[in-house]
Amino acid sequence: MNYLNEAQQLLSDAWHFFDNVDWAEIWLATIDTMIMLFGSLFFTVLLGLPLGVLLFLCGPRQMFEQKGVYALLSLVVNILRSLPFIILLIVMIPVTVLITGTSLGVAGAIPPLVVGATPFFARLVETALREVDRGIIEATQSMGATTRQIITNALLPEARPGIFAAITVTAITLVSYTAMAGVVGAGGLGDLAIRFGYQRFQTDVMVVTVVLLLLLVQVLQSVGDKLVVHYSRK
Repeated sequence: MNYLNEAQQLLSDAWHFFDNVDWAEIWLATIDTMIMLFGSLFFTVLLGLPLGVLLFLCGPRQMFEQKGVYALLSLVVNILRSLPFIILLIVMIPVTVLITGTSLGVAGAIPPLVVGATPFFARLVETALREVDRGIIEATQSMGATTRQIITNALLPEARPGIFAAITVTAITLVSYTAMAGVVGAGGLGDLAIRFGYQRFQTDVMVVTVVLLLLLVQVLQSVGDKLVVHYSRK
């Protein structure tokens, strides 16, 4: 009976540990995080993929080598990549307000998320394209393919596993960015962790938000790994 009483007491203590957790608010914060993540990831891929292709084409010893263009693009990409995201959030507030009409909430978080992640993703795309066998590009050129055909029929299909890996890494990076965006009232799990877990010392809220973010990262990594394996050559 003593063991049964101890077990019941432990269950009771565990249940009361989460007294401060508002599960409805946790659910809404999770939805906000997902919207920020996938909304910003969509625009990041939309902008970063052509930027990465352009960096590759204009790079050293490539088809359209342009040292000046490559140097300028690299400078811009490197500056944006090296700027800490928390500073970028604050610096971009006027631009964010101009674009979305607000600097708060999910809408106010997406522009700085996109600006912060696009240069990072573009570099990963450039690296993936550099790993494509030059023989495939030269063979496509010898058959009279246009630049567009070389990109769409040779470069991108051959680099697809690397691009999916880049999307996965970028998505996981965006998860951490969405958490940091909570500092400026962007909403989501990060905002919940800061307002309740940190400022009000509610450890249970902090634990729940951290566990949910870890689960989200694990799911993203698993899906990304499956896509990379699926599109890799056996």
